[in-house]
Amino acid sequence: MAEIEPLQVVVYEGNADLQMSGGEDEFVALPGNGSTDAAQEGNADPVKGMIFDSEDDAIAFSQRYAQEKGFTITRRTSKTMDEKLQYFTLACNRQGKAQCSRNKLNQNPSTKTQCPAKLNFRLHDTDKFCLTSLILEHNHDLIPSETGINVCRNKIPGVRAKRRRQESSGRSEVCANNVQGGHYENPQFGENECTDNSKEETRLKLCANNAQGGGFENPQLGENECTDNSKEETRLKFSAEDTHVLYQYFFRMQSKNPNFFYAMDFDENSRLRNVFWADARSRAAYESFSDVVKFDAAYLTSKYEVPLASFVGVNHHGEPILLGCGLLSNQNTESFVWLFKSLLACMSYKPPKGLITDQCDEVQDAVEQVFPQTYHSWCLLSVMKKLPEKLRGFSKLKDFRFIFSNVVYESLTKCEFEKGWLEMTSKFGLQGNYWLIQLCINWQKWAPAYIKDTFWAGMAVTKECESEYALFDGYVSSGTKINQFLEQYSKALRDMVEKEKNADFKSSHEVASCITHYDIEKQFQLVYTNKKFEEFQEQLKGKIYCYPKLLKQEGTSYTFNVAQDVKIREQQLTLDFSVWFNGDGCDVKCACRHFEFQGILCCHIISVLTLMKVKEVPSKYVLQRWRKDLERSYTSIACSYDENVSTPIAQRFDVLCKSFYGVAEKAATSDALFESVMDGLAQLKVKVEAQHAIPNPQSGNASSERQDMEI
Repeated sequence: MAEIEPLQVVVYEGNADLQMSGGEDEFVALPGNGSTDAAQEGNADPVKGMIFDSEDDAIAFSQRYAQEKGFTITRRTSKTMDEKLQYFTLACNRQGKAQCSRNKLNQNPSTKTQCPAKLNFRLHDTDKFCLTSLILEHNHDLIPSETGINVCRNKIPGVRAKRRRQESSGRSEVCANNVQGGHYENPQFGENECTDNSKEETRLKLCANNAQGGGFENPQLGENECTDNSKEETRLKFSAEDTHVLYQYFFRMQSKNPNFFYAMDFDENSRLRNVFWADARSRAAYESFSDVVKFDAAYLTSKYEVPLASFVGVNHHGEPILLGCGLLSNQNTESFVWLFKSLLACMSYKPPKGLITDQCDEVQDAVEQVFPQTYHSWCLLSVMKKLPEKLRGFSKLKDFRFIFSNVVYESLTKCEFEKGWLEMTSKFGLQGNYWLIQLCINWQKWAPAYIKDTFWAGMAVTKECESEYALFDGYVSSGTKINQFLEQYSKALRDMVEKEKNADFKSSHEVASCITHYDIEKQFQLVYTNKKFEEFQEQLKGKIYCYPKLLKQEGTSYTFNVAQDVKIREQQLTLDFSVWFNGDGCDVKCACRHFEFQGILCCHIISVLTLMKVKEVPSKYVLQRWRKDLERSYTSIACSYDENVSTPIAQRFDVLCKSFYGVAEKAATSDALFESVMDGLAQLKVKVEAQHAIPNPQSGNASSERQDMEI
């Protein structure tokens, strides 16, 4: 399997020397035998009065301390007298203010927080350096070495060239470790969930295990996503060896994590028909991001050797996150029902709040059977892509597509959309087109004017390329066999997890600069991930083109008309939006429903809030799912591809999971044991939460509840 390029940070154990590399005012920690007297004496933390034989020793000690606690140090000041170093200061590299670019509306993120932490060293008469003063408090979160990410990666100018260089092959990739596992027995589905019209007896195996992700190159499908010849198949086109490879893969995962889940469906001749699986991380992520799930069936065609279907969510950065996968022998309603019920069993029978699928009768029937309370919508981009095929041979297709797009995307209300639709179909004489009639009957499943009151996290309606949410695009070709697929699947999932880790790190340590002086912008800057804050800033920039006008006031209730100048295909237009504001509780709503739909306040609301001098919006407008300061349980779960590096957190998590799982197996055998264990867990939970609230001197994570005194 191809090696994944390591993250541009390095992790090492043991003592470290320094290496010249990278940009200015920064340094890298490398393995070596260098040490200081202070370190050898057991002083892990800096103490005033510590003596070092040389500048190199002082820097090496400071670097090791910074690496352990989780920050980068920089030599901010250095003065010489008669070409001899007299004193220098090693400060946190987040010291200082962010530099503003000339383009005020397009600021780059900055790591600067005016952090005061620093160590001051001065040369003594003995030609040794003394730590004369220090400040250990930081004003930002730290990333201790046990998290698996090391921020000490740059060089300090003036460090002598004698320090050895280390080849990149000596670097450790930043990742979490595998967790150990067991398996689940078959959950009790309904009587007929896996039977066809002939009442064929099936065998269903449901287990739990730890898995990886991979993928496919993105196929450009047209209308036949769910009308493929594979509907006629009654089993997967796998050989007995292929089935064995898949089962052995699941069995290996079973030994690594008790929360890996898989289901295998066989026909009456013991031939594999359908498969579903989700690893422990995906199952935990579902708890946080099950509000919007996309079912991607793009690869369910006879073109592909491995007919993959996937369930994809949206994480706190607005990026796709894998929640589960399936392999289906055909695309009939029965197969989709089996797959959806497997997802339910895997996720403790918690259905998604919103489900996005392609336009497909069989999928729609299955959704209605398995997820009757779930909001179901069609992916609008897939609807738009079908126009050329459905209207093939229509001479005015280009003109129709232009008007169709305007009616779909620019209609603010249902009445406006319906009026535009009737005028459009009448103008082009397409009132009798069967496909358009089906779209008309199902407006509530795809038209933005109908679905914008429901939160879709930006997935249901997009004008962008669909590949953003195609996790497996570029990993596997149509001819990839099952054994190759499992390798590429692991690689794709690893890339996805590493991408999220990088985004988490940047959101914690690179502060996106504000472009205005509004307190509301500062409010979102402090809590939102960088990507979602940038989306808020785009709306804030749009305020420039908004002109709010008060139409009516009744007590503390206000009605505004916000005129917005827009440019649509080189045409300048002015659109009007109604905004309702109530001063009691700061309730606000816009006719565009951008907040309800995307989870980001729109430029129309922002223009009214600034006009009304609102300095802080209520917490209901600051969505938990976009916050960067929350601890999400799935991020602590190691993945099965993490075989080389194990962080202390992942190791402890592994041991706890295996211990708890062993207790759970025995406690489930009787009511008395079950009640006893649950009572004990309740007491243990109280103790753990109380201990967790106490500042941990080894943590390095700063929060409003724990004030850590360390660099």
